[in-house]
Amino acid sequence: MFDRRSFLFAAASLPAAGVSFAADEWKAKYPELVLAVIPAENASGVADRYGPFVDYLSREIGTKVTLRIANDYAAVIEGQRAGNVHIGQYGPASFARALLTGVKADAFAIEVNGDGSKGYYSVFFVKADSPFKSIDDLKGKNLGLVDPNSTSGNNMPRFVLDQNRIDPESFFGKVVFTGSHENAVLALAQGTVDVAANFWNNNDDSNLTRMLKKGMLKNSDGSPMKKEDSRIILKSELIINSPTAYLSDLPDDLKARIRQAYFDAATKDKVAFDKLSDGKNLAYQPVSNADYEKTVELIKFVDTLRKKRS
Repeated sequence: MFDRRSFLFAAASLPAAGVSFAADEWKAKYPELVLAVIPAENASGVADRYGPFVDYLSREIGTKVTLRIANDYAAVIEGQRAGNVHIGQYGPASFARALLTGVKADAFAIEVNGDGSKGYYSVFFVKADSPFKSIDDLKGKNLGLVDPNSTSGNNMPRFVLDQNRIDPESFFGKVVFTGSHENAVLALAQGTVDVAANFWNNNDDSNLTRMLKKGMLKNSDGSPMKKEDSRIILKSELIINSPTAYLSDLPDDLKARIRQAYFDAATKDKVAFDKLSDGKNLAYQPVSNADYEKTVELIKFVDTLRKKRS
C-alpha cells in the first residue's frame, strides 16, 4: 500500500515522462511502468484481482509493469502528478479531481458492463430488517461513506442527498469515511453504520454481490449473509464507468502499446481479464477526457456545497 506522500519522494529511479522516442526506444527509459489502483476493495483483494492482469500487461507492452495499491484515492492523483504513476486506475470522480487540479493525464480505456452499458449507480444500502423505509427515516443515524474522492461512495451520494434537501453533516448523527467500498458494506453489516453508500450495476453485479461471493459477510450468528439481507433505500442517476489514464507525455509508441494491451485483454488473456470483474465485464473500449466533463461539473458542485458549509 502507498499513500500520496510516498509518491512525492519515493521511486526516484523511476523515469519521468516527457521525451519523444522513436519506436521501442522508450524501453531503455522505461524499464518499469507503475500501475496504481484506487482502493475499491481491501488491499489483498486488489492484489489478487489485478495480479494476473499486471503479468499480462508486462508481456504485451514489453516492459515490467508493477502494481501499486493506493491507501486512498488521492494517492493515485498525486502519484500521477509527480510522474511516478504511469498508468492510473481511477474512479470517475477521482479522475475528474485529477483533471481539475492540473494532473496531466489522458483517459484511454473505460470499463464496459456485461450488457454493453458504460455506467453504474450510487446506492444507499440498509439492512433488510431495518425499520427505515426512506432516506428521511435515517435522521440522526450513522452514514457510511467511502473516500472523499469516491464517486459512488461520496460525491454522488452528496449530490443525491442535496436533491433531497439533506445536508449529511447536520442530518445524520455521524458521517464516517470507511476507506473502501468493502469497508462501507462491512460497517453496515456489523452495525457500525445504519446506511452505507456504494456502487451498484444491477441486482446481480455490485460490490455487495462480489463480497457475498467471497464469503466476506456474516450474520451475527456466523451464518453467511444473503443478497436479500440488504436493500436499497435510494439510488442515483447513471454515472459514467471508471477510466484508466496514462501520463499525457509518455512516448506515443508506448501509449499505443498500453492502449492495445488493454483493448486486447479480453481475448488474449480472458482468465486475467475476467478476474478483474468476476467475469461480469466486456472488453475495454476507448474513452477520452471529454467524456468526463459532466463528472468534472459534479465535483465542482460538491466543492461548492462544501464551501457553503465552511
